[in-house]
Amino acid sequence: MNEAKMYLKPNVVFEPLIDKWYAWSHLVSPATAAMNIVGRHLAIMESYLLAPAVHAEAILNPQLRGGPFMDFGGGRIEEVKALQAETLQKRAGLIQFAKAIKELDKMLAQNAKGYGLESLYEKVPPLLKGYVELYYDRNNNPDFRVFESLLYRSEFFDKSTQGLALWVTNNDHRPFALTTPKLDDPNVLYLDIPFDHPGIDELAKMKRVPQTLGYIKAMLGISVSQEEIFETFFTKEPFPAYNKYTGDKIRMRYFGHACILIETKDISILADPLISYYGYHSDIEHFTDSDLPDVIDYVLITHNHQDHILFETLLPLRHKIKNIIVPRTTGGRLEDPNLKLMFNSIGFNNVIEIDPMETIHFADTTITGVPFTGEHCDLNIQAKSCHLVQIGEFKLLFMADSRIVEPSLYKHIHRQVGDVDVIFLGMECDGAPLTWLYGPLLTKKVPRDQDATRRLDGSDCKRGMSLVDIFHPKEVYVYAMGQEPWVEFISSLKYTDESNPIVQSNMLVNICRERNIIAERLYGEKEILYEKQVLVG
Repeated sequence: MNEAKMYLKPNVVFEPLIDKWYAWSHLVSPATAAMNIVGRHLAIMESYLLAPAVHAEAILNPQLRGGPFMDFGGGRIEEVKALQAETLQKRAGLIQFAKAIKELDKMLAQNAKGYGLESLYEKVPPLLKGYVELYYDRNNNPDFRVFESLLYRSEFFDKSTQGLALWVTNNDHRPFALTTPKLDDPNVLYLDIPFDHPGIDELAKMKRVPQTLGYIKAMLGISVSQEEIFETFFTKEPFPAYNKYTGDKIRMRYFGHACILIETKDISILADPLISYYGYHSDIEHFTDSDLPDVIDYVLITHNHQDHILFETLLPLRHKIKNIIVPRTTGGRLEDPNLKLMFNSIGFNNVIEIDPMETIHFADTTITGVPFTGEHCDLNIQAKSCHLVQIGEFKLLFMADSRIVEPSLYKHIHRQVGDVDVIFLGMECDGAPLTWLYGPLLTKKVPRDQDATRRLDGSDCKRGMSLVDIFHPKEVYVYAMGQEPWVEFISSLKYTDESNPIVQSNMLVNICRERNIIAERLYGEKEILYEKQVLVG
């Protein structure tokens, strides 16, 4: 008798892990992975083992939200010790790589005084020889670049550290992802498979296309001991059908944070996918996976932060995505890993790099890369790009977390692209300091007063209004604020009415409305239909 075909339940989480920590892009690229293992994972584990009660107390303090504290209530000591020992053993090569990076920085500071660098190559730590190039910047400061493509083909890139945790969720509560590892849980199925494993695509397809359990078990290599929990992830009930948009307008759907879906009857474009994927009851109305099309023509990635590149969303969507657009970077700088290489390494083979003011044409639509300033703590990072999407004559400008530090830049851009119809702008204008995200990559300790001035911040009201004054939009939407509860585990943000980003965005919305510009701070979900104007000429 034929085996019955089953659907994957809508609230099964695909949680990506590397070394049992929540996987984000800096844990994939070998160089940044090395620095994060030493400067984040091992440091947090050592701190927790020395003072677990301090961590338990800190987790309860809202002012320390997102800090380097494990959320285990002071318990699970032996498991953390075991993870620490496993990391020291299995990741010894990358730990030595991180130490070599610090040695190289120190060597250059001591020896590179403006004279030729060729003689210094013999002083490069042996582990790094052939993987780095030394150079001076225009102010005669020494530095180095890594040959990242070679590192991906070396012993320093190990897919065996990747895995997937599958579990059923019924709410949005989760520990902050960057500081608490995923320890063993009887309700979680751990799969030791790399992110490019074809079984991930086959499992994700089962949300809409049923398949036999025998087939998917074989694809994923499910053992006899795993079968009982694995079978709880499936149902005979079909997933809610997606109603493809077939009208003559442009449909905009806000999925939360910075995730926007733009659809016509011919194309679909999804910006910065971070989706409340899971079909459980919530007090907040929001779109889920059931509201995504079966084919996504283009995914737009604005920049390399964990709330804009979320593997938990992207991996289950991979089989739907025809093209993924990322900002181009080729500098080889440690703080600016190459996104195309990263995505290729985890099974996305349809990656298109885009430069500022470069345009991609298809059908009656264009996507243009727009310079992205600020929000990166004044580091020399190129892997960031906003996007202008034009369908016919209708223009939508996605500015993500841009901090409009120099309006003249956007005056130059306006001369090229003209006025726009809609602006989406992030206004998380306080932002975490440099060391919160980039600290593990830094060799020298940054003084506290300097750290406080270099932040992951977007635009305030004044800066946001300068963009409005330049592009004369008919509508302005504040987004990417991390307000939705399903974003908190990756952003650590939680606002009150007195929080500066809320105050500043309220001011911008009110000023726009006084000028008869439609304006709103988006939250939960939003759908708007726009007239599709025909391009003349």
